[in-house]
Amino acid sequence: MKIIARNNKAFHDYEVIDKVEVGIMLTGAEVKSIRAGRVNLLDSYAFCSRGEMYINHLHISSYERGGAYTPEPYRRRKLLLHRKQIEYYCAEVERKQLTLVPLSIYFKEQWVKIELGLCKGRKKHDKRQKIAEQESKKRISQIMNLKRKS
Repeated sequence: MKIIARNNKAFHDYEVIDKVEVGIMLTGAEVKSIRAGRVNLLDSYAFCSRGEMYINHLHISSYERGGAYTPEPYRRRKLLLHRKQIEYYCAEVERKQLTLVPLSIYFKEQWVKIELGLCKGRKKHDKRQKIAEQESKKRISQIMNLKRKS
């Protein structure tokens, strides 16, 4: 599994409740561009429409040697899931007011996969509390390392 891009901002802004691996419909030029690492996950999200799931605002730069047809970088792309998964995640998004956010994009064998997270938005004070917890864990581990060395 070769990870191409990771959405670290999503872990800061959202609390991830559930994760799912999905496929994505792409053109050949888009796959080549992803292999070159020219993809951006920031501000992208997934949504349901007419029993299908799509991803919006996923920026895949155009491939330099793509030829005459180059797809739009921010176009809406279809996600590939089983019907029951689509129904479950669409119901969760509507019922609990959650968001589907792409957490990472990677290659699994030759296929491009996206790890989607079912997320709940964090408030500003929750973000501060998480940062404080991380800093305290870091300090404790540094102190423990110093004690082990001496």
